[in-house]
Amino acid sequence: MIICIVGPTGVGKTKMSIELAKKFNGEVINADSTQVFKSLDIATAKVTEKEKEGIPHHLFDIKNIDEDYTVFDYQKDARVIIDDIISRGKTPIIVGGTGLYIKALLYDYKFEEESNNLNNYDNIDTKELYERLIKIDPKSNIHINNRKRIVRALNYYEANNKPMSEKEKTDKLLYNVKFIGLTTDRTTLYDRINKRVDVMLKSGLIEEAKKIYNTGIRSKAVMTPIGYKELFLYFDSSITYDDAIELIKQRSRRYAKRQYTWFNNQMDVAWFDVDFNNFSNTVDSVVSYIEKGEE
Repeated sequence: MIICIVGPTGVGKTKMSIELAKKFNGEVINADSTQVFKSLDIATAKVTEKEKEGIPHHLFDIKNIDEDYTVFDYQKDARVIIDDIISRGKTPIIVGGTGLYIKALLYDYKFEEESNNLNNYDNIDTKELYERLIKIDPKSNIHINNRKRIVRALNYYEANNKPMSEKEKTDKLLYNVKFIGLTTDRTTLYDRINKRVDVMLKSGLIEEAKKIYNTGIRSKAVMTPIGYKELFLYFDSSITYDDAIELIKQRSRRYAKRQYTWFNNQMDVAWFDVDFNNFSNTVDSVVSYIEKGEE
């Protein structure tokens, strides 16, 4: 059995993963695309050594911020780790909010390894690129203004000689998985997200972001997480400090909403309302659900 803990940012997934690991002799596998990178700690809410409570954790801090790490890479690496954990008679516990990582890992998804020689089409405007895409892939549902996805689809066609809309996807699970979703009402969640950003600031988020800013590295790893790019605007004097913090909170709330939509539409999740006043009540409910399913 594999336990997979999903849900929006700020709802207690890390804490739940530790409690379930203790209960089911488990080891934790990261499923957050930003936490695979070293130095991205506070903004990504990466689990601390103290929080781990001695539980083995995998796929955290495995790449430098100037390196690439794709969904394809994650799928390969995490499946090897799952097999190893199971072979030792322990329980893999996957935790994170990156839905595509989880889907690629646990379902029969086939990804072609992307070429390193990608074409950015910098000399061609988005409208013309979109027209090219529709010519080779009339079934494409990519929006005309989403240049990033248009470019990716064109590169996919060049590498595989077939349109991305024909890319094989399936809802066939490869493992026996219990999907555990943590949730709360929208008002409570948004309040927790806002307060968590305040805690991050007190914990040194500004200093962490400034250190990364000073490296001059603007890789996908750096510019994807919410927290750094917003503060970079402040460091550049493009926006005020207060505006940067509000932008972080706003984008975090919107991201949480998108996470709900993804997990609800993509996976068969058993949702549990979190008792933040007594988290052990939520843990007991989840444990009971898992144990009942094992009978």
